Amino acid sequence: MTTGKRILRNEIAMPSWGGKLDALVENKLTLSHDVAELNLYETFQRAQLVELEFSSPVLTSMLTGKKVMHIDELKPFDYLPGESLVLPANKPMKIDFPEASLETPTRCIALTISGEFIQQTVNHLNEEYPRTEPDEVWEVDVNNYHFRNGLEISLLIDKIIRLYRENNVMKPFFIHKSLEELIVRLMQTQARRVLIDQARNFMNTHRLAFVVEYIRNNLTKALAIDELSNQACLSKSHFFRLFKNELGISPIQFILQERIRLAKQILTNPAKSITDACYESGFNSLTHFSNAFRTIERISPRQYKQQLS
Repeated sequence: MTTGKRILRNEIAMPSWGGKLDALVENKLTLSHDVAELNLYETFQRAQLVELEFSSPVLTSMLTGKKVMHIDELKPFDYLPGESLVLPANKPMKIDFPEASLETPTRCIALTISGEFIQQTVNHLNEEYPRTEPDEVWEVDVNNYHFRNGLEISLLIDKIIRLYRENNVMKPFFIHKSLEELIVRLMQTQARRVLIDQARNFMNTHRLAFVVEYIRNNLTKALAIDELSNQACLSKSHFFRLFKNELGISPIQFILQERIRLAKQILTNPAKSITDACYESGFNSLTHFSNAFRTIERISPRQYKQQLS
């Protein structure tokens, strides 16, 4: 085991890196639970091709700084704050730390979760909340799944970190429930990504994919739930429930997200104004547009436009 140059307290120690981190300043805080272990890493010095793997399925999430990930034959990719990566057990990876320093450490978490616990959660979801199409089932894709955190997952990760550090007699119960929710949110995120990224490929076989494509083709029109449920050949209540179960957001939230996505594309055109982006993406009020943009992107349309120049 490589000896770290800085130890904060007894439960913080250097991980076993196979001798690859002789010069790297590294803190690791490990907090345990009966079905999951939370590791918080701080890296203070630049390094390349640092080797790491976990013995259980793992969700890693970046907090500060930047990494470059090398996994299998994939092209190396940047790993940035607000992003997460799901990996199977015993998956070797190599990591570059191109910007780490004492002043600006690279910080991330790694949450390893029992495979049995994951499967129990998946089974329960399939029993209680089956997917839209009868030939589909809920499952967790752990095959190098890299994604940007949505608001719900960001809040859950923050909550889980806080719960692990709490001194509370109910702490195991709260962690257990939060881990279940995280697994479900991950499955919804993955299902949403397939439906959103590949809607056109599945629109003839999947009712929600058809609705997603219908929304995109009619973004500038007023879209009512009645109209969308008719397109899916479902009752209004059944459509709303399936849509939210499968994609993790309501149809109205999805329409807003798609309109903001379109508005961002419009704003990349230097000749287009914020007013143009508002009305050409389906909004009928600049105030509504600005509030929705800020809620989803966490900056105003004007700030976004200024970033592009």
